[in-house]
Amino acid sequence: MLLFIVGGVLFILIAFFTSSLLRPRRPGNQKLSTYESGEEAISSAWTQFNMRFYIIALIFLLFEVEILFLFPWATVFAKKELLEQTDGLWGWFSVVEVVAFIVVLALGLAYAWVNGHLDWIKPEPSPTEMRSIVPRELYENINLRYGPDQSSNAKQKI
Repeated sequence: MLLFIVGGVLFILIAFFTSSLLRPRRPGNQKLSTYESGEEAISSAWTQFNMRFYIIALIFLLFEVEILFLFPWATVFAKKELLEQTDGLWGWFSVVEVVAFIVVLALGLAYAWVNGHLDWIKPEPSPTEMRSIVPRELYENINLRYGPDQSSNAKQKI
């Protein structure tokens, strides 16, 4: 095993050394410039963008991982020899397992959908109604008595 590791490392080092000897060294402004999708960089990459991109990317990764787990399951589940060895018990176990896996992912998707994370255009937020046993008039009287210019005096009295 050690021989294979040493051989692999030596092969990589020899390849890097050989390529550094053979390649031309002609750096220039065009070669040192940032290149992305054929577009010239015109401003800094440190700009703010919508947080919904992150949410969509995370949901995409979630379902990509789901496919990553379902594909090997499908290939193993399709083997008739394995199903015949266990009298079909392995088949039912694997079906229940994958259904539970998909249900958990569906619940996560439903949660994101209900909370509006999949809506690209967000609805206008509406303030929640305050419910209190104290009548609203008492709050308004306090706000009138201790207005914005009186707030420092109110804090001192409390």
